[in-house]
Amino acid sequence: MPSDNSYYSAYSGTKRFTQHDIHTANATGFSAATDDYMERGIDLNEELIRNKPATFFMRVNSDAMRESGIYKEDVVVVDRSLKAATGKVIIAILNGEMLIRRFEKNNNKIRLLADSNKLAPINIDATCEEFAVWGVVTYVIHKP
Repeated sequence: MPSDNSYYSAYSGTKRFTQHDIHTANATGFSAATDDYMERGIDLNEELIRNKPATFFMRVNSDAMRESGIYKEDVVVVDRSLKAATGKVIIAILNGEMLIRRFEKNNNKIRLLADSNKLAPINIDATCEEFAVWGVVTYVIHKP
């Protein structure tokens, strides 16, 4: 085979390389039968976000929820449009500090529970200067 009829797809490393130096092929024929059954790829935005303007990603900087499977350096997906309910993991603002805790409301008394034996529950009462539920955790993303 003569060398001037060979076509290579590899870039040779020259800075004078232009789009006209790329060899092309006109592929014709029928599509593969498997194309009819191919599924669309997974879109993480569609899977993880229900309300785009109210959804935030945050990195966890605590082991407070370790027993729930939420570890330090994990990323949590937080939806600010959801209402906190008993048993849900939330992001709370307490006296100017953001916390990740499990929300518990019982007879109009609110407690923030850590899923760790090392941290005591926090009772929300009149002594708390500032308390707000910032958002509800909807998903957790771990590194392997």
